[in-house]
Amino acid sequence: HGGGHTDGPNWKYFIPWASRHIGYVPDPPPQLPADVAVPRTDANSLVAHAQLVEKTKQGRIDIYFVGDSITRRWGATDYPELLANWKRNFTGWNAANFGWGADRIQNILWRLTNGEFDGVNPKIVVLHAGTNNIGGAIPPGSEDALAADVTRGLLAVIETIRGKAPEATLVVTGIFPRNDHPAAMPVINKVNENLARMAGGARLRFVNINDKLAGEGGRLFEGMMNADKLHPTEKAYQVWADALKPIFHELLGPPGSEDHAPPPTGDPSARRQD
Repeated sequence: HGGGHTDGPNWKYFIPWASRHIGYVPDPPPQLPADVAVPRTDANSLVAHAQLVEKTKQGRIDIYFVGDSITRRWGATDYPELLANWKRNFTGWNAANFGWGADRIQNILWRLTNGEFDGVNPKIVVLHAGTNNIGGAIPPGSEDALAADVTRGLLAVIETIRGKAPEATLVVTGIFPRNDHPAAMPVINKVNENLARMAGGARLRFVNINDKLAGEGGRLFEGMMNADKLHPTEKAYQVWADALKPIFHELLGPPGSEDHAPPPTGDPSARRQD
């Protein structure tokens, strides 16, 4: 069930559009719409996907984190200091990390509809995605269209999660500020405004910690991101944890004395750090 109904409507409109442009089809398209499920085909991503499908069958998952590298690094064996922070904050709540590096929303949608969310039925899903859809060239004047596309993609992810885990509470985290790409900030702000409007029900929460990560105009505070001005430091992950934990307490109660989550995974291409 690789996203059939998701692909249909978009291609229905795309093909006539392409033929109207006198046979001109970008080769390859700059980016399919964000609400179309697209697999990653590089070997490392395929190995990681198989690992994550296997992970769904191990242990018990009450909190399911999904996203790109920003999510992945927090609970990954190849980032031991961030994994230690994850364990300090979440042990006892059966939290499992299903982030994968460099994923766009389209790729997360594909993973959720191709085995990485089947039969999990978590009580809480934490979603942080979209920065990789915004990280490329943004021609002046295209900001609103890009923000709308990213919002539609995130809505498709939300609907997919809803369909497979209707009882789960979905905690959508606003896209974090980034200073590697100044044109990205207006788009990030628009998407986060859209997410804030969509959320508000008991089962759909919106968490935005950006005022603790950056100041006026999205300028990052010292020590919140790595030198790449994109990936959070442990300090920033702790800010995120501090925003999430009250929700976890509210919905699950205090963390248990034992944890039954699956063992953490890492980047298959990285040397395991024991």
